[in-house]
Amino acid sequence: MASPDGASGMGSSPEETELSITLTLRMLMHGKVTAGGLDAARGKGETVKRIREQSSARITISEGSCPERITTITGSTDAVFRAVSMIAFKLEEDLGAGSDGAAAGRAPVTLRLVIPASQCGSLIGKAGAKIREIRESTGAQVQVAGDLLPNSTERAVTVSGVPDTIIQCVRQICAVILESPPKGATIPYHPGLSLGTILLSANQVRACSPPRG
Repeated sequence: MASPDGASGMGSSPEETELSITLTLRMLMHGKVTAGGLDAARGKGETVKRIREQSSARITISEGSCPERITTITGSTDAVFRAVSMIAFKLEEDLGAGSDGAAAGRAPVTLRLVIPASQCGSLIGKAGAKIREIRESTGAQVQVAGDLLPNSTERAVTVSGVPDTIIQCVRQICAVILESPPKGATIPYHPGLSLGTILLSANQVRACSPPRG
């Protein structure tokens, strides 16, 4: 989830230490959202280009025609948070488009983070204390999925609220996972890759194999 980008000295301040960390954040988004508002591979892709340039973060969106895509944001913690902020406000703008009334402009936005299951215990905390603290201090709704995402060792963490609360919430979630690195190997989630697809592919391979003499 995060890796040091160069060694930091013993006398480094917390701010300097944070700048020396490269953070990678994965989000699960509906294909129509990435295609319509973010995906550079479809349409003009002006939004994702602007977010890349203004945040200085590297943003990639998984390929495929399945209903969901993985959006990966990589960079310094500051760059990643800027990108998440811009994405959250863009989603809010899209949700409010075509709606009447001032309240429509503050429609709740939902982001689904994809996090290794081994880090979710730290995020939840003892008897749910940590996740309760994050909810109360940010005002965002946070839910950690109980089940693993298909064919992976990752879970979805759903964050809902207005963009300002979501940004605070994502910052606190990242602080927790930076302090608690994943344990063991992580099998990343790939949307659309189901067990049925794997079995079908295996059967096709066997069916196409030439008979052994």
